Amino acid sequence: MNRTASDLKIVVIDYQSGNLRSVAKALEVVGAAPVVTEDATELDSADAVILPGVGSGPAAMQALEKRGLIDPLKGYVASGRPFLGVCLGLQLLLERTEEGDAPCLGIVPGPVRRLPAGLKVPHMGWNSVEFQGSHPVFQGIPPGSHFYFVHSYYADPAERGGVVGATSYGIPFCSVYARDNLAATQFHPEKSGTVGLQIYRNFLDFARSQNSAATTAAPE
Repeated sequence: MNRTASDLKIVVIDYQSGNLRSVAKALEVVGAAPVVTEDATELDSADAVILPGVGSGPAAMQALEKRGLIDPLKGYVASGRPFLGVCLGLQLLLERTEEGDAPCLGIVPGPVRRLPAGLKVPHMGWNSVEFQGSHPVFQGIPPGSHFYFVHSYYADPAERGGVVGATSYGIPFCSVYARDNLAATQFHPEKSGTVGLQIYRNFLDFARSQNSAATTAAPE
């Protein structure tokens, strides 16, 4: 039997670096009942996980380490279950950040770089995303859609095939990364109106489809 969005356990990671209220509210608007938690054991039974984030990359990594979340997050992504990173939640997936020359989670090969000198930082406000690949989480999003950004650093994945959306601010940079069960955005879908809500709705649909497939494949 197909489960509804409210039946799924959608875990939003709380590590004191995220815009948790707006993310949780957006998920509720599209039918989910999110579990906002810093408890690493909640990932064991999660159907989908969202890692939001704003602020400093090094401070965020310290907060994740303090809560014992680093290895559970890596293990969760490796398990193949749906994962969505938002803003800093994209950058933390990379190997290392130029902000304080600090290590990140190392799930996605490549560095996090500072936006070039001479640009006003943070890059704040609405900007367009040109999609150059496909993934179920971004299905039906019109080309050139505008989303809300607030950041001074950007992900620079080594594996360019995972870059499914790019944005220009002085330079073109990766604003959407997706491969297999993992998707992440540099912008804030929860602050991006109807088109942003569509991304969360797509993510829930993706989680439902993955859960249904896993249930069907499970041995009796």
